[in-house]
Amino acid sequence: MTSGLILILIVAAAYLAAHALSEWLARRYLIVSGAEYLILGILLGPHVTGVIRTSPVESFAPFLTLALGWTGAQVGTWFFLPKLVRTRGVIFNVAFFEAIIALVFIAGVMAFAFAGLFDYTLEQTLMPAIALGAIAVASSPRGLEVLASRLSRRGAILRQIETTSSVDALVAISAFSLMLCVNHVVPLGIERAPTATEWAVISIGIGLVGGALFHLFLGREREVDRLFIGMAGAIILASGTAAYLRLSPLLPTMIIGAILVNTSRNRDAITTLLSNVSRPLYFVLLLFAGAAWQPATRTLWVLPVVLFLFLRIAGKVGAARLAARLNGRSRALGPNWGVALLGQGSVAVAIGVNYLMLDTSLLPNVVFTAAIVSVLLTDFFGGYLARFVIEDHLRRLASRLGDVFSRTIHFENR
Repeated sequence: MTSGLILILIVAAAYLAAHALSEWLARRYLIVSGAEYLILGILLGPHVTGVIRTSPVESFAPFLTLALGWTGAQVGTWFFLPKLVRTRGVIFNVAFFEAIIALVFIAGVMAFAFAGLFDYTLEQTLMPAIALGAIAVASSPRGLEVLASRLSRRGAILRQIETTSSVDALVAISAFSLMLCVNHVVPLGIERAPTATEWAVISIGIGLVGGALFHLFLGREREVDRLFIGMAGAIILASGTAAYLRLSPLLPTMIIGAILVNTSRNRDAITTLLSNVSRPLYFVLLLFAGAAWQPATRTLWVLPVVLFLFLRIAGKVGAARLAARLNGRSRALGPNWGVALLGQGSVAVAIGVNYLMLDTSLLPNVVFTAAIVSVLLTDFFGGYLARFVIEDHLRRLASRLGDVFSRTIHFENR
């Protein structure tokens, strides 16, 4: 039996075995499943047991590209325009302030850290630093979704966290994709190298063309099977084109997802299809990520990984607090609402895998190791972190109501 077939069987068996258990853990204990597949990939990889060797992992690169594209398309479905219009502007202000502040802070510190630890110039370290900044910004809505299913009504804090998670994914994918446009190597067969702006236009154009073609042929389609085939074709075409041009598949497919959810009459069916397929694809992506992981050859490489973990916690919580203060939302959100954004998910893993797949990337193993270690440490506790923020918000709200009630009784007694 070939190692490729073994890999397929392991993936199928692991998903079937863990599906019921992961859903039960999520409902009962708010444990967001996923990290176990990453651990499984590391154990089966070439550096531990060797069941999965390096060549099968590399041969599945087209499948990884599809998984990246599917992740981007699912993120795009979060931006349904009628829902966005109903959201207050201050909520978006807080979300964008938090994402941009965290990105600039973490990327800036990591750029100086790389320049100081390794023999690179500050300009050279911008590429891995921005990649880590994008990974750090990404936050998973999975723990929030599990927690929201337990709540009878959606308060302001829950809407803010939900919107911020979507904006975090948008900023992370955009920053990473634009970074690849700036630090771009010309593919073979192209005589004149396009500028960074032209590469960005090409990347966006791939998504616009893919979304327009899907809407033209299947915009009114109601059969689920035809929708799935057409949607998968659009994602494969866009992600494959972007990967061939050494661009990130995440940005074009995110645009496709946004176009599909806003122009198709079967928005609910498309969202459901993307969500149902994205979960097993995310598990497979984690499995391949674990198998592709390589241990650091020098102990010095451990330092930036540890630094990144501390910077992400400080950056996300601090940026959230600063963003709320700058927009006059400190009292409504509280000082610790950014803790709910520490959980990570598919976007962080996708950016890490995408960066690892680039043969011209600088310090790919450091960036990739930081991504998977961060996911391992936060994936299990995303639900608990969100619950901590919600319970803290409810306690502060009850305290304020108690103070108002006490002042009212005191005034009436007078």
